[in-house]
Amino acid sequence: MTTLLTGLSDEPNRHGVGARLTSPHGDTKAARWADELWSAVRAGDEYTAVDVVTEALHAGLEPEAVLLDVIGAVQHRVGLEWAANRMSVAEEHVATAINDRVIATLSPHRPAAGRGRVTIACVDQEWHSLPARLVAETLRLRGWEVDYLGAQVPTAHLIGHVHRTAPAAVCLSSSLPTRLPMAHTAITACQAAGTPVMVGGLAFGADGRYARLLGADAWAPEARAAADELAAGPLPQPSGARQTTDDLPHLADQEYTMVAQSCTRLVRDTFQLLEQDFPAMKDYSDEQRERTAEDLAHIVDFLAAALYVDSAVLFTDFLEWTAEVLTARGVPARSLVPGLDLLEEQLRDFPRARNLIHAGRAALGSRP
Repeated sequence: MTTLLTGLSDEPNRHGVGARLTSPHGDTKAARWADELWSAVRAGDEYTAVDVVTEALHAGLEPEAVLLDVIGAVQHRVGLEWAANRMSVAEEHVATAINDRVIATLSPHRPAAGRGRVTIACVDQEWHSLPARLVAETLRLRGWEVDYLGAQVPTAHLIGHVHRTAPAAVCLSSSLPTRLPMAHTAITACQAAGTPVMVGGLAFGADGRYARLLGADAWAPEARAAADELAAGPLPQPSGARQTTDDLPHLADQEYTMVAQSCTRLVRDTFQLLEQDFPAMKDYSDEQRERTAEDLAHIVDFLAAALYVDSAVLFTDFLEWTAEVLTARGVPARSLVPGLDLLEEQLRDFPRARNLIHAGRAALGSRP
């Protein structure tokens, strides 16, 4: 494993939402254009956003720098503003859509001699497609023939495409660690078809630890590194088919499977127990009740993902990030603890799950 596909680092949002673009090659001249694009995006002004990118290109900024150091940098700021409660979900969606559309102004010329063909896709259930598109466009700018499949690509469809097109590599992107089980399925399926896999995105850890754990053939910390790795030579050919427990022997205890299959029930029962134990919830508005249920669902999903890769850090990082987001919205971080307590009661027969919850509670308790 030599190489994160999306060009994203893990701070400040360690579980992958609103992550930032980082690159040691960042063009300092891009800062002015990033500021102007931010103003256009924040105003929801697509036409001005296109003008900014066009003017940056006419001013001599390299297309790759416009892509990664202007558009990517603005998308990073979108995530920060949302996390800090200075941007609504709707405003974040508008900004992301504008950034996605202005990328079209960077359409590369057809290369005289292509480097080869690669497939880029988000893993099944991963809807954060902009990071993968940044990589796709970077590779196109460098002369690759790219099949960009977009968000939420079912593994069966991905494999069908691989069989039809025989790419030199498949690049898989995922921002949320809750997609790691689906990513693992896609990685092993591509490898069984004889195609090496490079992965990236915050789901795989800032240092690529989950890429290595899931047996990916390569990992890259950002888009430029991914392109450099592919240009350096063919990725190592996969050794062949293998079972999930070959990579993750701890899954033999079935804790992940049983918790994952019980997610809906766990969320429902924990919510009902909260209503019983905390009468104040009866006065919650419909929106407050909905958000409480959503928070519980996220906690259970991340608990399941942490069980899959057997990582307490995955779970505690998510809880600490959630605490930061809640604090920015005027909700005390300690409000997460009762839900963890009730969840632990329901998982009393699952020692790894209980240990993860203990670690999560300790992480929240250490916050100032």
